[in-house]
Amino acid sequence: MTLRLACLQAPATDHPDGAPDPVADRRANLAALADAAAQASAAGARLLITPEMYLTGYHLGAEVIAGLAEERFGPSQQEVSATAAKHGIAILYGYPERDGDGVVYNAVQLIGGDGVPKANYRKTHLFGDVDREAFAPGSELVVQADLDGVRVGFLICYDVEFPEAVRAHTDAGTQLLLVPTALMRPYEYVPRQIVPARAIESQLFVAYVNRVGVERDFVYAGETRVVAPDGRELVVGADHEELLLADVDPADLAASRDLNTYLQDRRTDLYRTAGVTPKANS
Repeated sequence: MTLRLACLQAPATDHPDGAPDPVADRRANLAALADAAAQASAAGARLLITPEMYLTGYHLGAEVIAGLAEERFGPSQQEVSATAAKHGIAILYGYPERDGDGVVYNAVQLIGGDGVPKANYRKTHLFGDVDREAFAPGSELVVQADLDGVRVGFLICYDVEFPEAVRAHTDAGTQLLLVPTALMRPYEYVPRQIVPARAIESQLFVAYVNRVGVERDFVYAGETRVVAPDGRELVVGADHEELLLADVDPADLAASRDLNTYLQDRRTDLYRTAGVTPKANS
């Protein structure tokens, strides 16, 4: 069964003429999410994907992020669940998660089309000071859920740049990898080169959903992509706000794996690094 995705390439909230109001920004983002869910559902989408840290913004500083962080089943989750149930569409959204001990994570949560939370993933590979000053790293690499007969898995932004992380998903049965991101310029090579390579080498669909616009000194690159396991780009975003639709067919995954035998031909008996001493240059 084909699964139609809607990818919300959302704008960053910038405040060039005054101080930001993060609480008001979150309300605006939730309202925009409701509008996108209605539009996506009307277009036949079964899943709406937002960028990394969609609800609050990403490049806000550790103090602001800490003040905005919520527990997984907090008030924002309840609003997103209501939106998902109203429009009958699953929603993956990014947010700052605070656990019971007060530790803050860069997280994404999947809400089913019935409004019930299905999965929560915390970013495991932190990018530079912007992540490390605000968040603790997650400790569970492979988080999955079933959605309309498709096994979906989750990574966040920098995570996908590590081939081991994507291959771990393939080994665990992930068919569609969802990657909310907040990729800034000049790193456009990630959606253009790395994301297609990950889809091909690990033989799975990858949906990489980015921001656009300006947030403090970050200029987000856009270029959202959904890439098939044979390297076909099912949809490619530009550098402006848009809602992108793509159809993922599990039959295409099976056909690609029959043709491209990377997974069958691996020599896992040789892929060990312990005890190996690099040879000196000659």
